[in-house]
Amino acid sequence: MTTAPAASAAPLQIGPRPVWPPVVLAPMAGITNAPFRTLCREQSGGKGLFVSEMITTRALVERDEKTMRLIRFGPSETPRSIQLYGVDPVTVGKAARMIAEEDLADHIDLNFGCPVPKVTRKGGGAALPFKRNLLREILREAVAGAGGLPVTMKMRVGIDDDHVTYLDAGRIAVDEGVTAIALHGRTAIQHYGGTADWSAIARLKETVPEIPVLGNGDIWSAADALRMMAETGCDGVVVGRGCLGRPWLFRDLVAVFEDGADAELARPRFGEVADVMVRHAQLLGEWIGDERHGVVDFRKHVAWYTKGFSVGSEYRQKLATASSLAEMREYLDALDAEQAWPEAADGPRGRTAAGKRVVLPDGWLDDPYDACGVSEDAESDVSGG
Repeated sequence: MTTAPAASAAPLQIGPRPVWPPVVLAPMAGITNAPFRTLCREQSGGKGLFVSEMITTRALVERDEKTMRLIRFGPSETPRSIQLYGVDPVTVGKAARMIAEEDLADHIDLNFGCPVPKVTRKGGGAALPFKRNLLREILREAVAGAGGLPVTMKMRVGIDDDHVTYLDAGRIAVDEGVTAIALHGRTAIQHYGGTADWSAIARLKETVPEIPVLGNGDIWSAADALRMMAETGCDGVVVGRGCLGRPWLFRDLVAVFEDGADAELARPRFGEVADVMVRHAQLLGEWIGDERHGVVDFRKHVAWYTKGFSVGSEYRQKLATASSLAEMREYLDALDAEQAWPEAADGPRGRTAAGKRVVLPDGWLDDPYDACGVSEDAESDVSGG
């Protein structure tokens, strides 16, 4: 297994902003809110780039209450990054202009990678790059609306093996002034199953040498990040499911990029993990404005934090139904705090299933240059997935 020496990496340039190490937290719906970003930034010592969960452009322009809460950043967050989802060029442009004029963020990322049916069935996410002219119009409006703010995009290889779009989309992005591209090395139909095709990341880098290319997919450890950069020549990495229940992965990433592949990695005992769990739930409660709702929202994280540890089904169930910080603390204190970090906690986590099919609007694949088929209510959902 080859890994790149840390000295070979350079800061990632997102427009005028250098990002070191060249590591980005992937936007994940319902996960990468301000509390989780805060935990990851604390672990990294403030280094790297941490992007918000998906924000729907129409909901932003209409100042939907939940959406306005989702774009709130913590006082330590800089640069501030918002990921936008939209299918209407005019609305995307308005949202980008609103962000720039009201100083809501320092960087805008555009979502063309989401494979979930409720997004693709309306022509959004990973379905959209198939419509080349529509993609071009959206990127043009976003860049114009953003003014001096850098605009980046995240996408997949294509819809399926018969409808590969990433190379065309990459050239369109360069033409329209996008400052960096992140590629998840899977098609939409793969969802999160199988193995990411890192060779596609290398081909994209060869195709768009003018701007940074970031690789995404199957980065479960800091060593994986170095290996991806060595194998593909990409300029940085985007980390998604690998950090679920493991914000200290960003501490590891800083360590290997600054000290090399042999850097000491975080292997917290269960007591340390338990403390982070309680802090995560507490931050969620403060962010939402209600302790109980914060603890309830945290429940989805329990299985990720406790993966591999000797917790037992009884306490996993208790933690997954706790409704107060005191309850959480009581259940966690009943477990062995001295448990060492288990090997079973390494490796894949989160969703790993492939999709059976990609749900698309009727006639979507008939003509890649005809934008007909985009649903009028494609942006009617509230932000956050």
